[in-house]
Amino acid sequence: MQRMLAIIERELRRFKRSPTLIVISLVFPLVQLVILGYAFGGTVRHLKLGVVDQDRGLQAVQLRELAGALASGPHVLEPIQYADAGQALADLRNGRINGVLTIPPGFSRRTLTQNDPRVAIIADNTDNFVSNAMAAAVGGMIGAFNGERSARTGQRVSAQATLDVVEVYAFVPYIQYLLPGSIVISIFMMVMVGGGIIFIDDKARGLHEGYLVTPITKLELILGFNLSGAIKAVMAGLAIATVGAVIAGVPNPFEPLRLLRVIVVVVITALALVSMMFLLMVRVTDPLLPRAVFGVLNTLLFFPSGAVYPQQGFPSWMRAIAVVDPFTYAVHAFKCVLLKNTGFGAIAFDLGYLAVFATVAMLLATALFKRSL
Repeated sequence: MQRMLAIIERELRRFKRSPTLIVISLVFPLVQLVILGYAFGGTVRHLKLGVVDQDRGLQAVQLRELAGALASGPHVLEPIQYADAGQALADLRNGRINGVLTIPPGFSRRTLTQNDPRVAIIADNTDNFVSNAMAAAVGGMIGAFNGERSARTGQRVSAQATLDVVEVYAFVPYIQYLLPGSIVISIFMMVMVGGGIIFIDDKARGLHEGYLVTPITKLELILGFNLSGAIKAVMAGLAIATVGAVIAGVPNPFEPLRLLRVIVVVVITALALVSMMFLLMVRVTDPLLPRAVFGVLNTLLFFPSGAVYPQQGFPSWMRAIAVVDPFTYAVHAFKCVLLKNTGFGAIAFDLGYLAVFATVAMLLATALFKRSL
């Protein structure tokens, strides 16, 4: 009994010497509860709707005013006026807006003559949550427009305005929607295992002492660690991107230009995440801590990124996390490349943010790295 109690006491004392691990063990379930509780099923709002008025008649103006009312009231839509339909469609494909409402020429005349007046909404159906919410909001707006006309005329209008929903892309199943997030999480897991955990384990075993007695500089040492972790993460990301694209049924996944863009996004994402992980682990000595941090980071970074549910359905504090979250930009870039097959112009900001994030994280890690035993 005494020997058994001695083992129990030793393990409890060891656990007590890791207060950070204790705090993370207690906080992680609460973080998971809050993040997951708000990450699914929220009301999708603040959708950017491009409005192209090719009619300019009185009834078209009334329709635009109703769109503005949705922006100032329930904040479901944020209408953006476009004079050029081509520019609106280009912004839609590049992800700057979520849909385009087109009011065709002759809409007002057809409305007055009850000659089948129609408007169309062109939706980015790569995100079915967003496209369905937008179609429902615009459909309600058309219903309100018809109701106002009936009230003005004092009689039931036989030929009411109708809405046509046009989808930009072929049907996108949910498995394809999840693919970008799966690629990013595979890169992150390889960074955690091949970068963070192995780095701390080697440090705990004293393997880094051999590096520290050589004339290698801190920057060279950190670059070596980061690039080795990034190479592992790139291999994992490319494997999941290629195999996952085939499983999910992505059209033409091995098209040379698309494959080139996928490789670029994988490399930049891997560098950003491995730099972040090294920054977080550069002063850590407890080999148990990275394993606890993994769960917290996985929840805190993955779900607010919009990988499983659109960010427009999140509360404001989760959208604030998404703004600085590198996962957000990696997921958006993969969605553009894999689901829309867009060019580098649509993902230039994402790549720029990830590159700056990687550079800043690496410089901070270099400054914090202690070249001492």
